[in-house]
Amino acid sequence: MTNETISVEQELRTVLDQWATAIAEHRPADVAALFTENALFQGFDPTPGFGRDYINAYYAKQPIGLRAEYELLSTREIAPDVVAGYARVLFVRPDGNVTVHLTVIAQRGRSGWALSHYHVSRI
Repeated sequence: MTNETISVEQELRTVLDQWATAIAEHRPADVAALFTENALFQGFDPTPGFGRDYINAYYAKQPIGLRAEYELLSTREIAPDVVAGYARVLFVRPDGNVTVHLTVIAQRGRSGWALSHYHVSRI
C-alpha cells in the first residue's frame, strides 16, 4: 500500500466520519453538504435520488436517534482525486438495527472531498 493510497483512504474515512457524526446529531443539511451537487444517492427508498436537496430531505425524514457505525472494508483509487469505497454499515435505529453494505465514490473538488455516488445494499 503506497502513501498516496493511505492518504486517499484517510480522506474517505474523514468524509465518512463526518457523515456518521451528522447523522447521529440529526443534521440533514450537514449530511447533504458532504455530497456533490449532482450526487447519485440510493438509500433505503425504492428509487434513487440526485443532488443535495434530495439527500437533505432523505435524512430529514430519518428518526431521531439514528446512528451509522461503519467499517471500511476496501478502498480503490479509480482515477486521480477519485476513490471508491466499500463498507459494512450498521444503522442503529430506534425501531431496530439494520446492517447493510455501502458503496461510495468520493472525489476531490475545489472545496475538498465529497461523495458523488452512494449506494446502500442489504445484501
